[in-house]
Amino acid sequence: MGSDDLSDAALVLIGHGSTLNADSAAPTYQHADELRRRGIFGQVLEAFWKQEPGIAGVLRGAFAPRVFIVPLFISEGYFTEEVVPRELGFCKSREPDFSRVRHHGNQVLHYCGPVGTHESMTNVVLARAREVVEQHPFPRAPKPEDLALFVAGHGTGNNENSRKAIERQVELIRSQGIYQEVHAVFMEEEPRIADCYAMAQGQNLVVVPFFISDGLHSYEDIPVMLGESEHVVRERMKSGQPTWRNPTEMQGKLLWYASSVGNEPHMPDVILERVRQAAGINRNTATQP
Repeated sequence: MGSDDLSDAALVLIGHGSTLNADSAAPTYQHADELRRRGIFGQVLEAFWKQEPGIAGVLRGAFAPRVFIVPLFISEGYFTEEVVPRELGFCKSREPDFSRVRHHGNQVLHYCGPVGTHESMTNVVLARAREVVEQHPFPRAPKPEDLALFVAGHGTGNNENSRKAIERQVELIRSQGIYQEVHAVFMEEEPRIADCYAMAQGQNLVVVPFFISDGLHSYEDIPVMLGESEHVVRERMKSGQPTWRNPTEMQGKLLWYASSVGNEPHMPDVILERVRQAAGINRNTATQP
């Protein structure tokens, strides 16, 4: 068996989940199904923090000698550094330097870094931005050099890592020189999502929400922050319509709003990169992501 062969391995995808919003778990199931279809792993399992099947019990269904655990989260933080490692027995309390490899009976467990901090997420963001403009070219699709790209994140004063993943993607995209300008904006930190119109030097904007799932933040909160009325957004949600019409003219500028990055078709490739990275690092006896 080659060192890159993962047919003897199980993949466990960890999502946040929600008891209030069924869409929260959709990307986890979508990517698990796609990776099963590819037949790379001996097993592919899903688990969630806020819904069943839960994280704590997922290993009971994993029978492969190697198990790779990939958290479908945007950033390093409370969930990826405390909640998930604790639930899976990698640490008992807050231990930021816990080993990412541990033995579980006859199995070896490999705890991978979150997908959102992997550099290949840049391709996911770019694909989202490109596709939404190409799909809605009214009156005509502007070229990237005539667009201001905004990567929208949650942000929180409680965890500085929350914005780092977004700012890193902005740096990587900006360095490629594809777009006229590239900015990070946030729901709960400065600069705010509503500031994008004033920040953009040009007339055309594309906003990509850096979230795993198309939940209430991306469906409802951000469109309202971008200037759509709450009543219109809720009525569109009730009727199953997109909550933002692409493109919409607002404050004298034209704005395209993409879907969240988490259900982008390239995401399974990001997951695979995390697994291959962990497998390669572990063969070199290192323990950091």
